[in-house]
Amino acid sequence: MFNKVLIANRGAIATRITRTLQKLGITAVAVYAEADRDSLHVMQADEAHSLGEGSAQDTYLNQDALFSLMEARGIDAVHPGYGFLSENPDFVKGCEARGIAFIGPTPEQMNTFGLKHTARALAEKTGVPLLPGTDLLDDKSAALKAAEKIGYPVMLKSTAGGGGIGMQICDDADSLDKAWDTVRRLSANNFSNDGVFIEKYIARARHIEVQVFGDGKGKAVTLGERDCSAQRRHQKVLEETPAPNLPDAVRAALQDTARALMEAVQYRNAGTVEFILDQDTNAFYFLEVNTRLQVEHGVTEQVYGVDLVEWMVRLAAGDLPSLETLARNLTPCGHAIQARLYAEDPNKDFQPSAGLLTSVHFPGTTARCCASTTGSKRGSPSLPCLTPCWPR
Repeated sequence: MFNKVLIANRGAIATRITRTLQKLGITAVAVYAEADRDSLHVMQADEAHSLGEGSAQDTYLNQDALFSLMEARGIDAVHPGYGFLSENPDFVKGCEARGIAFIGPTPEQMNTFGLKHTARALAEKTGVPLLPGTDLLDDKSAALKAAEKIGYPVMLKSTAGGGGIGMQICDDADSLDKAWDTVRRLSANNFSNDGVFIEKYIARARHIEVQVFGDGKGKAVTLGERDCSAQRRHQKVLEETPAPNLPDAVRAALQDTARALMEAVQYRNAGTVEFILDQDTNAFYFLEVNTRLQVEHGVTEQVYGVDLVEWMVRLAAGDLPSLETLARNLTPCGHAIQARLYAEDPNKDFQPSAGLLTSVHFPGTTARCCASTTGSKRGSPSLPCLTPCWPR
């Protein structure tokens, strides 16, 4: 087992990873930008080291600074959490070149699934159902011709998009014409990649995702599915598991399909396969793969009574029991919902409205707080994380 693990992240996910590392007797090493010096993830870690002043690009995304710190502090492994460097194949290669274990998928798997059009090609090769769509489009004229063939409405999508950025529903040729430059510009500005493609848009759709864990040797297990259909601006607002009102046959088919796709690439560690499901027919179609831990992994842990972060750490350390052994104990119990809370002012067209959070009350005793207090001073009260349902 590892002695010291660096958490290359901040905030809620950093505190979440720290909890598991300390449970396993591993030294949890935090990093922080100077603006986050008094954050909860810094206070809870066993060690915390500054990355200096500046933006995220200058600190949390500064690979040279992170590698220098790892060498100086005797780091055995890195957990990236989600966001930041969690899906950066160059960072993984840098860790491996230095003999540091990366707690996550391989660089090749990140590259395969990192661009939606290449993930779509692999899904098609593996026999996963796909929405009618295109490869990368060279110009607006090609997009208009393809949309006419597929049939409106369509979704114009950035191949490198994420978090709802770089997506536009187009009901007709005029709206596609207007959206073309906007989506490409957003994609280039946010992801340094302006590649776009088109997929058929399902108006009455559900967004269903399957939690998968692979051993890197061709075996994978699924841990149920999450319904993420309640969205705002293509951002998930409610995530729940098990997905309600889903026929057992469809539930089983979703999980079998996700498992087959991940086994086809000998997927390593935690990942999520996302699908669009047509409410009128219950037919489902491949959407994308997230090669990291999801924000909403907590609801899966609640219902299945597992610690996914522990699985990730143990697999990377070569200390995880076989997936066949783990699968025998994967019995769902109960139901869990995660909600995203927005700090916005409805009287100002829902503009961000940041302020001081002074009191929080969660009903019952099974709520699991995924928030962290940033900016709180050392020794001052902070928001509690209530006792989670796992481990049972």
